[in-house]
Amino acid sequence: MAIPATAEGVPVVPESVRGGDVRAWARRLGRIRESKPALIGVGIIVFWVAAAALAPAIAPYPPNANDMAALAHPTPSAAHWLGTDHLGRDILSRVLWGARTVLTVAPLAVLGAAILGSLLGLTAGYYRGVIDLVIVRACDIVLSFPVIILYMIILAHFGSSALNIIGVLTLTKAPIIARIVRGLTIELREREYVAAAKMRGESPLYIMLVEILPNARGPLIVDMCLRTGYNVVIIGALGFLGIGLPPPDPDWGGMVKDTYGMMSVWPHMALFPCAAISSLVIGFNLLAVGLREIGLRD
Repeated sequence: MAIPATAEGVPVVPESVRGGDVRAWARRLGRIRESKPALIGVGIIVFWVAAAALAPAIAPYPPNANDMAALAHPTPSAAHWLGTDHLGRDILSRVLWGARTVLTVAPLAVLGAAILGSLLGLTAGYYRGVIDLVIVRACDIVLSFPVIILYMIILAHFGSSALNIIGVLTLTKAPIIARIVRGLTIELREREYVAAAKMRGESPLYIMLVEILPNARGPLIVDMCLRTGYNVVIIGALGFLGIGLPPPDPDWGGMVKDTYGMMSVWPHMALFPCAAISSLVIGFNLLAVGLREIGLRD
C-alpha cells in the first residue's frame, strides 16, 4: 500500500492506519450482542458485579455473624436460603461478600500483569538483540517454577493479603502476556505505519505505545478475559490451601476449605462457593469466546 507524503517528502499515514481503525474496532466491540456466548458471559459477569456492589444492601446478614440456633440445622431454610456453615454464618451473605474480594483482586492482578507484560513484550519485540534475549530468558526462568509452589513461597514469606496476592499473580502472569505481546510486536514493527513513524522522527517509546500497542489490543483483550477467569480459580485454590485472604474475610476458596470435611453430611456448605467460582470462570471464558467470534482477536 502506497503511503502519501507531504511536500517535504515526509510520509503521512492516515489515522485509521496509524493507530488502527478505531471505528472498525469499536463496531466489532458493539457486535457483542450478535454472539450468544458473549451475551451469556456478559450476563454472568454483570450479575456477579451487581451482587458484589450491592452486597452491603442485599446480604441478609453480616458475613461474619453467627446464628447459634442454626448450628443444629445448617441446611437451607426460609431464614438462611443457602444454609449456614459450621459456625452458623449465613452462606448467601458470605458468597455475596466474597464476590467483592474476587472481583477486585482478579481484575487488578490481570491489569497489573497486562501493563508489565506489555512493556516487557514491546521492549523485547521492538529492540530484539541482547535486550530481547535477556527479557525472554527472564520470563522463561519465572515460568519454569511450579506456580503453586511459587505462590506458597512468596505468600508464606510476605504474608497473605489482597495486595500480596495481586503482586504474586502479576509477577507470574506477566511473562505469559510478555510472550504474546512480543510475538505481535515482532510482526507489527515491520508494518508501513511503523516505518512512517520512524521517518517522522518519532521516539521508540511513542512508536511502541501509540503505533504498535493499539494494533495488538484485540488479542490482548481476549487473553485478559481468559486470564481473569484463571485468576478466579487461582484465588480460590489459594484460599483452599490456606494461603489466601486471612480470615474472617469471606473467601470462596476458604469457605470450601473450612467445610471440606463436612461435605458428606452437609454438601451445601462447599457446593455453593464452588458453584460461584465455576459460574464466574465460565462467564469470563464465554466472553473471551464471544470476542473471538466477533473478530476482536484480529
